[in-house]
Amino acid sequence: MQKRVALVTGGGRGIGFGICEKLAAEGYNLVLNGCSEFAKVEKAVQTLERAGAEVLYCSGDVAVADDRKAMLAEVWARFGRLDVLVNNAGVSPKVRADILDEKAANESEFEWLMKINLQGPYFLTQACANWMIEQKQADDAFAGCIINVGSVSATVASPNRGDYCISKAGLGMVTSLFAARLGEFSIPVYEIRPGIIKTDMTSGVAEKYDHLINDTDLLVEKRWGAPEDVGTVAAAMVRGDMPYATGQAIYVDGGLSLPRL
Repeated sequence: MQKRVALVTGGGRGIGFGICEKLAAEGYNLVLNGCSEFAKVEKAVQTLERAGAEVLYCSGDVAVADDRKAMLAEVWARFGRLDVLVNNAGVSPKVRADILDEKAANESEFEWLMKINLQGPYFLTQACANWMIEQKQADDAFAGCIINVGSVSATVASPNRGDYCISKAGLGMVTSLFAARLGEFSIPVYEIRPGIIKTDMTSGVAEKYDHLINDTDLLVEKRWGAPEDVGTVAAAMVRGDMPYATGQAIYVDGGLSLPRL
């Protein structure tokens, strides 16, 4: 049987790579997308290939329509199918700025972040969903799945990075919208909302979070999250271990968002 194919944006590092490792272990071929040159993700690609996956790297910006179109054309040419989309690529604000700071928290920075974190995933999902519908109509055994990697910031307010929080809250609605629309085709749409995960994106605030994790009651599980923690949940989703749960957001945050007295 032809192996299933998963496209993971931002799959060459951090949470995206943690997801790719788990999907490779599940027997998937993988398409990694990112803006870096291949040399910067070559080690990650080799690791996944050693795990048994055939890997395609597509360089492109999810915020650019032509790049998304070219990426899907590459996937079609290489594999002729797409079973899973993981919208993982995202950016943090270039500067953490108070939302009252009109100079730093400005419109151009807001628009830049929104195009990558929200607009790009929305329209990539639209394109991939239509492709998945075509595959489902051609073969009723087709089992597609879409996963959005959001953040606890969808519901936990950080006034020094309002644009990021809004983008992740918006991604939550993207999950709900496509889950509602794709239900008739039996294509589930899920969301994972990570908390404090140790990646290069959080390296700049590691000291802050070390203190919050070790010296306060911020978390129930007092440790950094790891990319593989997120990957384990993603693997369960694509395996079909969460039936009758489309549209749901799963928090992988060590209890950060758990209401407590």
